Amino acid sequence: MADFQATVENYQNITKKIRHLSEAISLMHWDLQTNAPKGAIQGRSEAIGGLSGEVLKLSVSEEMEKTLNELLKEEYFNQLSSAMKASVLEDKKEFDRYKKVPQDKFEAYNILTSKAQAVWQEAKGKNDFNTFQPYLEEIITYKRDLIELWGYEGHPYNTLLEEYEPGITVEKLDNIFNYLKENIIKLLQKINAYLNVLDDSMFQKPYNIEKQKEISLLILDKMGYDFNKGRMDESAHPFTIQINLNDVRVTTNFDEHSFNNAFFASIHEGGHGLYEQNVSEELKNTSVCTGTSMGIHESQSRFWENMVGRSLEFWLYFEDEIKKAFPENLENVSTEQIYRAINKIQPSLIRIFADEITYSLHIIVRYELEKELISGKIEVKDLPNLWNDKMEEYLGIRPEQDSEGVLQDVHWSAGLLGYFPSYSLGNIYAAQFVNKMKKDLPNYHDLIRQGEFKSILNWLKENIHCHGKTLKPTEIIEKVTGEAINPKYFIEYLEEKYSSVYNLPME
Repeated sequence: MADFQATVENYQNITKKIRHLSEAISLMHWDLQTNAPKGAIQGRSEAIGGLSGEVLKLSVSEEMEKTLNELLKEEYFNQLSSAMKASVLEDKKEFDRYKKVPQDKFEAYNILTSKAQAVWQEAKGKNDFNTFQPYLEEIITYKRDLIELWGYEGHPYNTLLEEYEPGITVEKLDNIFNYLKENIIKLLQKINAYLNVLDDSMFQKPYNIEKQKEISLLILDKMGYDFNKGRMDESAHPFTIQINLNDVRVTTNFDEHSFNNAFFASIHEGGHGLYEQNVSEELKNTSVCTGTSMGIHESQSRFWENMVGRSLEFWLYFEDEIKKAFPENLENVSTEQIYRAINKIQPSLIRIFADEITYSLHIIVRYELEKELISGKIEVKDLPNLWNDKMEEYLGIRPEQDSEGVLQDVHWSAGLLGYFPSYSLGNIYAAQFVNKMKKDLPNYHDLIRQGEFKSILNWLKENIHCHGKTLKPTEIIEKVTGEAINPKYFIEYLEEKYSSVYNLPME
């Protein structure tokens, strides 16, 4: 027993050091995206790279290997708590992956992506892809090298998908996305044929930024976001970051002429924040104290943003608050007009501003380009034109400048290849969860209408949030809904909702 206790304590000491370093790295990333002066980029990037290298050293050290191997022995493993078992298995998985990555290569890559995010931000502002191109080329080269080190089955892109959505492959995604593409285009054609143009002029007026901030803070509070364990700041691209279980921060971006964009970005990030804030306390200080996958994470943010925030019931509840803040813009506007305006279907160049129906087409564009980049069928220099061609083919609009096209997302500068499919998977998961939630909460629509979000949040906590990373996304989907991922619920949701929004004739 003494040896067992000593091994557990040794493991906890190693993982504690990793957590402390990771927390410092997260704070540096947050600061770099929110407050840091331009002159700090070089030094901060090097610091992030150096600390990330220390995390890698600890994660793949001989001491960690020895400790993990001891704890994985049957007589020791059976004595561990369920949280500790999941943590050990997660750390072993990471050990096996990163043991294959040379230390100097890992540190150089972290320095590269820290610089690349700052360069991307500048390139986007100047509409200059050429400035960003060499950084992205280095990132793609690293990813291709990493795939060779880790190995792959089927398409090489599968290795990157596994990082963000375990169990999802190119073969599965191709089928899912083809189904989405076919049905979404069919619904779009139906809407366009009916020629029912919705008026959203009330949201084309200026909206005071300080009041927008107040409204965003208000809705986050009503959703249940805990400001004692989080905060809202501004950044070029909205994001959520978990510093630790009691420090989960969100950011958004405000524009006087884009009330909808900031409001729904705040709700979206709030959904991510709620997930991270409500992981079970039992998982605190373990490697599984976070969301299980990017797709499940997106299911939470897309649920709050669209299925709650863009519902008629929500606006029947929340319109008084909006009208009180912006009486000059909305005093003569009905709830029905607001509801239809925020659900207007109109192809957009910018993904984060896309409507619910066309959003998945934005993801398919990125997915197809990433697959071909990784397989070597295309190179980085080809991206701007290929991007524009696909946007024109799928959405019928063509970017005139790269800031509205290939430079619009931060993800590639951060090395997040394989991440984008999670957004569409999130929509699919969310619709599947809501289908079950309505059965468990028969008064679901009334709860939203009354602003009683606590029951909804509790359902999410009990069924999804509390598990952290102890269950794989496939296990959560099957545990909650009783079936594997099924995109039909999302398509049914879109068809039902937008037939009502656009008063489409029944077939």
